Amino acid sequence: MEFTLNQIAGMLGGEVRGDGNQKINMLAKIQDAKEGQIAFLANPKYEQYIYTTHATAVIVQRDFQPKKEIQSSLVLVEDPYSSFTILLEEYHKLISFQKSGIEQPSFIGEKTTVGKNIYRGAFSYIGSNVKIGDNAKIYPHVFIGDDVMLGNNVILHPNVKLYASTKIGNNCVIHSGTVIGSDGFGFAPQEDGTYKTIPQLGNVIIEDNVTIGANTVIDCATLFGDSTIIRQGVKLDNLIQIAHNVEVGKNTVIAAQTGISGSSKVGDNCMIAGQVGIAGHLVIANNTGLGAQAGISKSIAVEGERLIGYPAFNMKEYYKAYAVFKQLPNLNHRLRELEKKVNAQAANSIETLENGQNGES
Repeated sequence: MEFTLNQIAGMLGGEVRGDGNQKINMLAKIQDAKEGQIAFLANPKYEQYIYTTHATAVIVQRDFQPKKEIQSSLVLVEDPYSSFTILLEEYHKLISFQKSGIEQPSFIGEKTTVGKNIYRGAFSYIGSNVKIGDNAKIYPHVFIGDDVMLGNNVILHPNVKLYASTKIGNNCVIHSGTVIGSDGFGFAPQEDGTYKTIPQLGNVIIEDNVTIGANTVIDCATLFGDSTIIRQGVKLDNLIQIAHNVEVGKNTVIAAQTGISGSSKVGDNCMIAGQVGIAGHLVIANNTGLGAQAGISKSIAVEGERLIGYPAFNMKEYYKAYAVFKQLPNLNHRLRELEKKVNAQAANSIETLENGQNGES
């Protein structure tokens, strides 16, 4: 990547204070940046570094007022953090999409159509009747089954496996080791104690702008014509299990080691932390937030709820209860001491009463 500061400012809707013709070829942290690199300052606690950094340029808030002389040029923007994120995205695109051509050995089946400017890595396998859009990047050892559809600008990192009939939208990124379209966990118990496998005949649909982390598994739907669906804009972390017939709503983010059981539906714009477990056949409302290790055993009907714990309940109430829970050893000790005092007082009262009765006699 090599851009002038004027080009970067134009991309960010910013303004250059300094030499706009300086060349930038790398992004870096403000405390580590060197000549030819650009950094950003968003958090005031890092302001000290702007006076010592060797960066060619620093992205700063438009109203930033330096307290000392700065050697670097400045790019003035409304939001430095968001602007730096935009640059990271552009840099990532340049890196991710620079590969093209076909490496050998690789295989492509009959009646498969391929778009423009694609990359096929060595030992990749593409089945029959597959449709691949423009600018797709298929890295080594990727498996693509029959009747799969890939949109434009899709990146499949090494060892991704797409079972037959999977559909992937535009601008999707799927990281190494992920499996999409494998069988759902369907087994019927028999009278003799064995289990009979229930065939899984549906598929998986991944809509546009979805990112899926490494070693995540998304199972196909059970019945032919049905789909497990990941809606547009969803971001999935590594090591997530999504079972058959699940639907994940648009722009939902899910952290690592979460498991969603069959036929559950997660709403739009939800935030699900790590190691959350969601039981089957539930409905999770839009904008729901689930804290780490939350156990969801019933549907969530109210939008915007924040839950944690197992079984999960309201986050504010959970922390109130947790404050009491932490005090239980102390409360138990106080209760035992109080019990001793009460027993001692009771014993004294009985003794006094008995002595009084003996005196009367």
